[in-house]
Amino acid sequence: MSPAIPYRLALVGFGAVGRGLAQILHEHGARLERDHGIALRIVAIAARSWGAYDPASLRLETLLDAAERRAFEQVPGRRSWSPLDMIAAADADVLVEVSPTDLETGEPATSHVRAAFVRGWHVVTANKGPVALHCVELRQAAADAGLFFGYEGTVMSGTPALRLGLEALAGSGVHELRGIVNGTTNYILTQMESGMSYADALAEAQRLGYAEADPAGDVEGHDAAGKAAILANLLLNANLLPEDVTRSGITTLSSADVAAAQVAGERWKLIARVWREGTAVRADVRPTRLPLTHPLAGVAGAANALTLSTALLGDVTLIGPGAGGVATGFALLSDLLALHRRRS
Repeated sequence: MSPAIPYRLALVGFGAVGRGLAQILHEHGARLERDHGIALRIVAIAARSWGAYDPASLRLETLLDAAERRAFEQVPGRRSWSPLDMIAAADADVLVEVSPTDLETGEPATSHVRAAFVRGWHVVTANKGPVALHCVELRQAAADAGLFFGYEGTVMSGTPALRLGLEALAGSGVHELRGIVNGTTNYILTQMESGMSYADALAEAQRLGYAEADPAGDVEGHDAAGKAAILANLLLNANLLPEDVTRSGITTLSSADVAAAQVAGERWKLIARVWREGTAVRADVRPTRLPLTHPLAGVAGAANALTLSTALLGDVTLIGPGAGGVATGFALLSDLLALHRRRS
């Protein structure tokens, strides 16, 4: 059996997603080497308040233990550097960009991606900002440099929405997409259907970590609009920005609205929709009443789902987790495996 091909990873960010990838590699690295011939080594990290570097490999067990105890000062190879310093100085093959998302400017993540391409590094990311705002430019830069740019985790976490549309359904004639792409709002609406008020359901989502202290990005539809733009651009060859997506959130829905839908045999969902209209591509995000027989109506809690309408197969619906450290870490892994298959 041929030896596994090594890939040295440099991470920007070590929050839930970075830790999720590290946990996957710690628990499943040997299986990945055996079954897929890929040896993934984290060699560098640049996080918000700390960094570390070992050109051979940082110890995953040490990293995960330090993260659990918030004791990063104990990580061997610790150093103070910015993400751009790390990209300029580290010996690595792939940038894993998992810093916080900014859907207004795409920064600083977009600058990290550009710098990595200059260094000759491949890039995988779960950060929506660069892909929603600068995807055409960044894909072209990667192609010009002969590099891989992976972004599966930007829409439905580890559930392979983009890969399904781009690869498995290639040639099927996808012409419309409708989906639940924000788990926070889906959880809130599910709780409201069980009798909670909007305020109580939001507070519960915040307690469980589904919603941020400032939940506006989720409940006002900004997160879903960014994902709708990504779906439109990648699966329908559009060139939309998040600001081009017509948007309304769930903040105006009341318990009475939810109860009225129940009486009618319907259920409220925040739906991102992308569709062809003549030669144009349109996108919107809005609360929508769906009949209980609709495949998206039964998706409860923080789950995500996407229905792709095609010319050859009709509707194809994909359901799975849309958030979580390990789930999104798996999206990064799936991109790394795609890179590995391409290079092999």
